Amino acid sequence: MHKRLENGLVFIFTISLIATLGSLYFSDVRGYEPCTLCWYQRILMYPIVLMTGVALFQKNAKIALTTAVFAIVGGSISLYHYSIQKLSFLRDSAPACGNVPCTGQYVNYFGFITIPFMALTAFVLILITSLFLLKWQKESN
Repeated sequence: MHKRLENGLVFIFTISLIATLGSLYFSDVRGYEPCTLCWYQRILMYPIVLMTGVALFQKNAKIALTTAVFAIVGGSISLYHYSIQKLSFLRDSAPACGNVPCTGQYVNYFGFITIPFMALTAFVLILITSLFLLKWQKESN
């Protein structure tokens, strides 16, 4: 495997691991109960850690299409979640979701960085890196 493919996998693994550990920190250490949309984002982030970990062990960058799909779906959920938190016209019509409202903001760093924003950032970084991996694989064939 080319070094840049391996580096791309390491980057995706690192970003997804940080996101996973961050979500566990907020829920298990800080005691923030995740809303339904947070759970969906977790469902799409956590497997990326395992997939890229296995792909690194196997030296197989062909996982890039799968990580891209997970990132697109997870990023879409994160974008919607962030939008209902920050845009009043969406917040007012947001559906109720579980015990914790999806419009709630446990953190709001600098007035715009919320937990869904952090997840969105991770999904975007994973998607961009996955697309580069796909491009580099085509070039090396």
